[in-house]
Amino acid sequence: MDKRALRREIGAKKRALTPEEVGRRSAILAERLFETPQYRACRSLYAYLSFNQEVRTNPIIARAWADGKRVAVPKVMGREMAFIWIDSFDGLAPQGAYSIPEPVADGPVADDATALVLMPGLAFDPEGHRVGYGGGYYDRFLAAEPGHPLVALCYDFQMLDHLEVEDHDIPVDIIITDS
Repeated sequence: MDKRALRREIGAKKRALTPEEVGRRSAILAERLFETPQYRACRSLYAYLSFNQEVRTNPIIARAWADGKRVAVPKVMGREMAFIWIDSFDGLAPQGAYSIPEPVADGPVADDATALVLMPGLAFDPEGHRVGYGGGYYDRFLAAEPGHPLVALCYDFQMLDHLEVEDHDIPVDIIITDS
């Protein structure tokens, strides 16, 4: 299946989730993340701000702050993406680039080369390959800043047996599902 068809298919399955299902599944995924050695060891978390039916990250961000971790979230700046440090949910635009919440400010730019990165995506496979939303922002960011531990949180229907990958695609280290 080509990426466009895959994006339509997985997108339809996500849109079929009720808000209650998204909340329940997100809570399961968050607890599984908190149990990983990667989360426990990290000093900083680079987390996406969820939109639509994505796994809810605000509770994860709040827990990271409670656990004494620094948190940064992405901001699109032209064709590039930077992670911006935040210490509260104040100062976030509810609809930034692509209607995704993002910081209003352009800084301070996050600078932890060992930060744990939560990777959004539409589909994943057991080898850590992912199909994102098509902008390539995470692949460009990770090509410029390699070495971050990468974790994806996904609903069970987002896991596929195999995905076609391109040379620039960067696989995640760990995939956590809700099943």
